[in-house]
Amino acid sequence: MQRRTFCQSAIAAAVTTGLSACGARQQASNPGTSIPATSLDGNELSIASAAVDEFRESLEGQLFLQGDPGYDSAKQVWNGMFDNRKPAMVARCVSTQDVVDAVNFSRESGMLLSVKCGGHSFPGKSTSDGGLMIDLTSMHAVEVDAASMTARVGGGALLANVDNATLAQNLVTTTGTVSHTGVGGFALGGGMGRTDRLTGLAIDNLLAATVVTAAGNVVRASEDENADLLWGLRGGGGNFGVVTEFVFRVHPFNPTVYGGDLIFPATSGPLLLYAEMLESVPDEANIEPFFFPGEDGQILNGIGITWSGDHEVGAKVLAPLQEHPELLAGQLGPKSYQVIQTAWDADTAHGAQNYLKSGFFDALTPEIIEIIVDYVNRGDTGSWFQHLGGATARVAPDATAYAHRNVAVNFGIGYTSNDPAMNEAGIAAVREFYGALEPYMSGFYTNLHQDTEQKIWGNYGPNYPRLVELKNKYDPTNLFRLNANVKPTV
Repeated sequence: MQRRTFCQSAIAAAVTTGLSACGARQQASNPGTSIPATSLDGNELSIASAAVDEFRESLEGQLFLQGDPGYDSAKQVWNGMFDNRKPAMVARCVSTQDVVDAVNFSRESGMLLSVKCGGHSFPGKSTSDGGLMIDLTSMHAVEVDAASMTARVGGGALLANVDNATLAQNLVTTTGTVSHTGVGGFALGGGMGRTDRLTGLAIDNLLAATVVTAAGNVVRASEDENADLLWGLRGGGGNFGVVTEFVFRVHPFNPTVYGGDLIFPATSGPLLLYAEMLESVPDEANIEPFFFPGEDGQILNGIGITWSGDHEVGAKVLAPLQEHPELLAGQLGPKSYQVIQTAWDADTAHGAQNYLKSGFFDALTPEIIEIIVDYVNRGDTGSWFQHLGGATARVAPDATAYAHRNVAVNFGIGYTSNDPAMNEAGIAAVREFYGALEPYMSGFYTNLHQDTEQKIWGNYGPNYPRLVELKNKYDPTNLFRLNANVKPTV
C-alpha cells in the first residue's frame, strides 16, 4: 500500500472547542460533520469527517467509531475499572503500514493516542476517553525458527500465542503468568515469568524489534541498527513508538517440568524458609508464594513451584518445602508447563475491577515477613511474590533501561472484585498495605504499578537521563504518553 498523507488542512480546520469527547457517534460519511475527540493535552477537539473518511480508507484493517457494530468489542480492555472509557476511534491494524497511518493521523490531528495489545494495563493506559486507540490484536502471528533459535512475534500477540508456538518445538522464551496478557506491554516493561531466573527477563531475550516512531517512520532496533533504541525498548515501555514485531531468543526446554502448589497456613514459618531458600536455590527454581482464602475463610499461603531442570535434582532441592511441618496439602511432581502457564487465566478473566501496587525487596527480612503476615490475614487484599535473581541478576543495571537487577523478589498487593461499589474500600486497603511495606522496598515494577511522575522517573534510577535523550530523539512531542512516561525536554 502507498503511504497515505492525511489532509492536514482538513484536520486543522476541524479543531474546535466546546465539544464532548464522549458524545454520540457522528456519521463520517456525511459532509460537514465532525467527530468529537480529546487532544494530547486533554482538551476537547473535533475531527472533520472528511479526514476520518480518508483515514478509514487508508487502512487495510478496520476503523471503529462510537456506535459502530464491533466498536464495543474493539475497545475492550482487561481491567473493568477502565473498560467504560470510550475512545473516539479504534484502529484495528493488520499491518505495520496501518500502524504508520494511525500514528500519522494521531500526530497530525493532535488526538490523544493509546496502544492496545492484550489490554492488560492495570492503570488503564491501553485506552482513553475521546482518543485514538491503536488495536494490534490482529497482528498476532508467531514464527519459530529452531535453526536460529529465534521467534518472530507480532506486536499484537498474546503470551499464549508465544507459548503455544515455542513449546510445540521443545523451546521456550520468558513469558508471564497469565496467558491472555499481551506481549507488547509485558516485554517492553521488563517481562518476568516462571523461567526468568533460568533464561532471563523477556527484555534479555529481545534481539530486535520493528518500531513505528512518533514521526511515522519504520525503524529496526537491534544491536546492529539503532542500538540506542533497542536499549530503551528493553525496559523503557511504550515511550518510543509502537512495536509491530519482536524477535526473541528461544532456549531448549522440556515442556514437562517438576512442580505444583504446596499449601501452608498464612504464618511466618513457611515465609522464613522461603527467605532462606532465596539465597541458595539454583536458577532452575521458580518459587512464588501467594495468598488466598480457604473454604472456611481462613487465609492460606500457597507456594507455586516450577522447576525447569532435572526432576530428581529438583526433588532434592525442594525437599525442605515438602518436609515443612506446617504443610497442609499439595505435592510436587511432573507437570505440563503449559498447564501451569494457563492455571491463572480463569481467575484473571477480563472484566473484573482490579487495582494493584507492587514493589521490589532486596531480601525478605523477618520484619518484612511479619508485616506481610499481619496484612494478608486481614483478608482485605490479595498478594503474591515473583521470584527474581538468577540470570536476571547477572545483567548490568545499565545494560538495559530496566535497572532493577539486584532484587530478590517482586511483591504485588492487589484488589479484585466484580462489584464497583467495593472499589473505594479495596483501593484503600491496598494502599494501606503498600504504605506499610514501601519503606523496605527498592523501587517497583512499572508493568504492575502506577505512581507519581517523580517516583516513576526515579524508578528508572541512573538510566533516566539516557531515557530522556531517547525520548527527545524518537518522540519529542510526547505523542506516546499513556505509559510509565518519560517526558521529553526539547
